[in-house]
Amino acid sequence: MENKGEVWIISEQDKGKLAEISIELVSKGRELADRLKTSLGSVVLGDNIKHIPEELFKYGCDTVYLAEHPDLKYYTVLTYTNVIYKLAKEKNPDIILFGATTTGRDLAPRLASILPAGLTADCTDLRIDDYSDPRSKKVLKDTLFQIRPAFGGNIIATIVNTWAPPKMATVREGVMKIAPPQNERTGKIININPEFGQKDLALKVIERSKLEKKVNLKNARIIVSGGFGVSSRENFKLIHELAHTLGGEIAGSRAAVDGGFIERDHQVGQTGTTVRPKLYIACGISGAVQHRAGMSESNKIIAINADKDAPIFKIAHYGIIGDLNQVIPMMIKAYKEKGKLSL
Repeated sequence: MENKGEVWIISEQDKGKLAEISIELVSKGRELADRLKTSLGSVVLGDNIKHIPEELFKYGCDTVYLAEHPDLKYYTVLTYTNVIYKLAKEKNPDIILFGATTTGRDLAPRLASILPAGLTADCTDLRIDDYSDPRSKKVLKDTLFQIRPAFGGNIIATIVNTWAPPKMATVREGVMKIAPPQNERTGKIININPEFGQKDLALKVIERSKLEKKVNLKNARIIVSGGFGVSSRENFKLIHELAHTLGGEIAGSRAAVDGGFIERDHQVGQTGTTVRPKLYIACGISGAVQHRAGMSESNKIIAINADKDAPIFKIAHYGIIGDLNQVIPMMIKAYKEKGKLSL
């Protein structure tokens, strides 16, 4: 299969460990490539990373473009842009996907401006479909549809990229499902030999300081989440107590974060983290579409809300209509008496 028209993932790694967002994108990229009847490639940059292609092949890559060089050990926008730009001009991929990480949000716009290419940022979904152009009346086959929140997350926009390839997008972490690995799967490695000029090496990494997130919602089995209906930061202690009792993590809706009830690292939803826990307990959350988009695939959803018409009840497996200030203490008491939770 010719390289022209490939779907590309710009994979990220840190000290030889492949970022989870890159595995998520490879899984989605495989789906897009199959729909387009083309191959899936991944570009990986770093130093001493020869083991990474094997992992990428397991999740669906056909080709890995491997660029190893001491000056690529740490990310700098000039060196990474140099390598990917030259490769993209040579191979002419149809789609290039980046994680909406600090690296992806820095690298993608620079590449888009010099290629040039159309870029959609912070996508939460991607699909291939036919598009009927309302102006020309032409039907564009196999077009990339890019779905993302807009107007501060108040609406969901679908953006159709009709520019010439490559079509580019950054994708939020946690929104794409990781496909099961196929350990027997192999692919082709194409080694890239980077060459850098003085301008490319104008930036040097002198020291790195990495702050870890306070909470890991993506991997939590149980999440207790509070919304604006909790009413205050003081009342959020009930959410903390229930989460602690169940051995779960604490989360909140955007309204709760904006209200100052909980920190932004704990936000679930279209403009926060996408989660898929075994159990999600939504307390005082109305269930706006932006929040549901971030937790609707939870295995079991329990909703507690005083409003019987709250949208959250439409996706909840179990709904409790009542005052959370009364319901949550009853749940805590019942759990402590039984001491067991079946998920």
